[in-house]
Amino acid sequence: MSGHETTAWWRVGAIFGAFAFNYFLSALLRAVVATLAPEFAHELGLGAGELGLLAGVYFLGFACMQLPIGWLLDRFGVREVLLALTTLAVAGCAGFALARDFGELVLARLLIGMGVAASLMAPLTAFVRLFDAPLQLRLNAWMLMSGSLGMVASTLPVQALLPTLGWRNLFYGLAGAMITALILIAAATPRDRADREARAPRAVRGYGSVVRHPAFVQAAPLAVFAYGGLIAVQSLWAGPWLTEVVMVDASTAARGLFLINLSMLASFMAWGVVIPRLVSRGIGPEWLIARGWPLGAAVMLAIVLIGPAAGAPWLAAWCACTSVVTLSLPAVAHALPKAEAGRALSAFNLLIFLGVFGCQWGMGLMIDWLLAAGWSPGHSYRAAMALLLLAIAGAGVWYWSYPRMAQRKRSIAACG
Repeated sequence: MSGHETTAWWRVGAIFGAFAFNYFLSALLRAVVATLAPEFAHELGLGAGELGLLAGVYFLGFACMQLPIGWLLDRFGVREVLLALTTLAVAGCAGFALARDFGELVLARLLIGMGVAASLMAPLTAFVRLFDAPLQLRLNAWMLMSGSLGMVASTLPVQALLPTLGWRNLFYGLAGAMITALILIAAATPRDRADREARAPRAVRGYGSVVRHPAFVQAAPLAVFAYGGLIAVQSLWAGPWLTEVVMVDASTAARGLFLINLSMLASFMAWGVVIPRLVSRGIGPEWLIARGWPLGAAVMLAIVLIGPAAGAPWLAAWCACTSVVTLSLPAVAHALPKAEAGRALSAFNLLIFLGVFGCQWGMGLMIDWLLAAGWSPGHSYRAAMALLLLAIAGAGVWYWSYPRMAQRKRSIAACG
């Protein structure tokens, strides 16, 4: 390798490392409430509905920022947007550590969600602008793996630190880590030198053509209920399911969450290896999604039916099987014109995280309502999971049937 090539790879490594560390922290912050749920329930007396709101409001803040982020990235550049939002995440982490009541916790968690909202979209945009296509695909896969590592770190490592640090000091530490990420981004990320005319406000179009595109419409329900439901369970409800339904203690639940997040890490690694080979053989993401989502639904049905016997390995298997729906994000982006890919990613990401918020809070409200009606915790959680399963099944049926409905409409229009 020549000196020039060595310098180039050091540059790629520095840029990727700064982005990956930031995304690692955002994923840890996303999932940490699942591990901390017993602490919050014991120390603050939070019920399932309040836990669902506390976890889900992160995704509400995240979702609210997606459409503005698409515009801001094109208008001001990746470095400037990511630095500004990371500063907001630092404030959110510090505010969470300082919170004196539930309302302040919710507000701080909302700020965290808003602050890390560009932690994946900004790097993906930067990779498109800085690197060629083969390197982009490799870096995209590694970014998802760094997020999975953050999810893994939110389980046993956090559980091990709690007795010594407590959850407040943990969040002070996360605020410090976010400051480190901010410094790395400022030092490693080049300023966006995109053409000034291309970044003028009038050049940034809206989202109408994106949300009307057949590929977007077909995958939208899966984004909300399957993709959103996957993250909702992985980042919150898996923990309470293990403690309230399977009846294990907090330490055992943390080990179970570690296994679940490890399964997601392995799944992303496998998709990164397998997808290019399948695509070269003419097997695209759409084909895999259409034939893969029923397997996850079947595992979820088994979880609902066996209840207390559905421990962490069952939830890990469901997450791994359902991970096929994560292919819908690049599938939609690639189906649209390249000039609209950024807006397609932001709009689809918005649907996903609105789905996470809705699933987390909605399941929590249903569990509380059933408990108040006299149901046992086990039956309440199983009912909430069954409702999620019905929503996923409906989204999958839509995914199957939409191409035929669209073709029928086109045929009728042609005949008319």
